[in-house]
Amino acid sequence: MKEKGSVVLFEEMMAEGSTGFSGCLSSAQPFIILQGHFVEFNLGLLHSLPPHSPPDLLLTVTPLSLTVPRGALSVPAQPLTGPPCAVIDKLAKRQLIGVSRPHHQKVMALFFGFLLYLGAESPQALGLHPCGEVCDCIIEIRFLNCSNRGFTAVEGNLPPDTEHFDLSWNYLTGLHQGDFRLLWNLRVLFLNDNNISVVTGGAFSSMESLQRLDLSHNRISALSKGFSLGLGSLRELLLAHNKLTSLDGESFLHLDGLLRLDLSSNAIHSIQVRAFARMSALRQLHLRNNQLSYLDDAVFSTLWSLEVLNLRGNRISSTEVGVFTPLKSLAMLDLSHNRLSTIQFKTFLSIRTYSTHILLAHNPWNCDCDLQRVFRKLRSVHRLFLDDYLNLSCGEPPELRGYWLSQVDTELCIAETVTVLIITVTVVITVLAAIVMAERNKRNPTDSKQGTEENNALEGDSED
Repeated sequence: MKEKGSVVLFEEMMAEGSTGFSGCLSSAQPFIILQGHFVEFNLGLLHSLPPHSPPDLLLTVTPLSLTVPRGALSVPAQPLTGPPCAVIDKLAKRQLIGVSRPHHQKVMALFFGFLLYLGAESPQALGLHPCGEVCDCIIEIRFLNCSNRGFTAVEGNLPPDTEHFDLSWNYLTGLHQGDFRLLWNLRVLFLNDNNISVVTGGAFSSMESLQRLDLSHNRISALSKGFSLGLGSLRELLLAHNKLTSLDGESFLHLDGLLRLDLSSNAIHSIQVRAFARMSALRQLHLRNNQLSYLDDAVFSTLWSLEVLNLRGNRISSTEVGVFTPLKSLAMLDLSHNRLSTIQFKTFLSIRTYSTHILLAHNPWNCDCDLQRVFRKLRSVHRLFLDDYLNLSCGEPPELRGYWLSQVDTELCIAETVTVLIITVTVVITVLAAIVMAERNKRNPTDSKQGTEENNALEGDSED
């Protein structure tokens, strides 16, 4: 069979353990998985990627074009043929697929149904139907693809039953109230890689079913007070690679159910104490590559469910001792690539989770005896794991700059120990000398008295 193109469609993601396929198509065309191909989940559309393809090949199999990282999910090495429903059932039971660890978070559940067509003659054969003048729909999964179509504003005539909407890689500059007023059932919205700089309050107010919102790679410098209106069901919010400079207490007021927040690669230098106050369900907070220099004691005070806190690549030079105390579920803390020179033992001891992995490399540590004592104590705490301790390097003093802390940690307290010993010995000698003199005077009181009388007599003779 000659291969003209291949694409994988799925009906819907279901919870793990689900089997069966309600929308299995009764097609006479054979279902086949090509040898050595890789596929990657991307909300409603999966592309087949040959092993010899470059890592970021842009495939254009149908009017839908996607960039596919290779190795995300592998299918069997042996070709597999059979009726569509039979193969789909095996895939649903995870008998034929393997998920690589770096992409495990993306594969949130079983793929409820796969259907691989070879030799597709038209978009309609793949379930694609025109929506408006330039967009495409996959009716079976309610997917509307308007990616990379040159839009400068949100189209008004959109199918109201759309659940997945891709508006990425366009030229949108702003989002306004009413832009998505008909999309009540929308669950996933891609707005990444546009030129969005303004998001009016209430722009998402009609999206009570939205679960994932991607606004990364735009030009947003501030979030309005009404930014989160209508986003009570949101589980994932991506705001990485924007121009945010601060976070206040009103931008995230309605994100009670949010599980993952990505604010990486902005210019955030300040976070108000109440910025995350309503996010008690949050599990992942990514603040990587910002400009934070100090962490206030109460900035994470309500994040009881937080498991991952990524602060890598900031300018943090100090923290309050109790800043991590409220994080009762913390499993990973990344403070690498900051400006920490010292740390207090109680800062990490206050983390009370069963197991916490801490990353601290690429900080300019001041390698002295106090630091050596702190790390010695931290390494003795069984629930804390300093995963990159062997990669900690000294920034100060100048004579130790560039040395690994693990190479010099046993020597850092030698000079101080010698000094203490000298002082101790000196004090002991002085005390002993004083005791000896006191004992001598105590044992010879008569001699002392006679000596005094003789001196007095001599003084009298001299006066005569």
